[in-house]
Amino acid sequence: VQLVESGGGLVQPGGSLTLSCAASGFTFSSYAMNWYRQAPGKERELVAAISITGRSTNYADSVKGRFTISRANAKHTVYLQLYGLKPEDTAVYYCNVRRVFTDYWGQGTQVTVSS
Repeated sequence: VQLVESGGGLVQPGGSLTLSCAASGFTFSSYAMNWYRQAPGKERELVAAISITGRSTNYADSVKGRFTISRANAKHTVYLQLYGLKPEDTAVYYCNVRRVFTDYWGQGTQVTVSS
């Protein structure tokens, strides 16, 4: 299993970014996918989740209405669109899949929100 995130960067408050996670090594269309984030000194938290078909999504209360998770099964890719970014959104964002009771993670992509 390999998960490779991209799209992070430095953005001003109120700005937007789109993160991508390219997956390989498993049947992508058969698994729900998740985005987590971890800020310095804090525990890793679930930000958004998407079902196999993409019809069902869930978000942390802190990002609801500002972030959108989506997936393209034909491209083996899951996305996270971030809008209305706040300084408290600064974190390393990780793509995740749980497969046979094992969590797999990408290397993460840094998102920094600062003026």
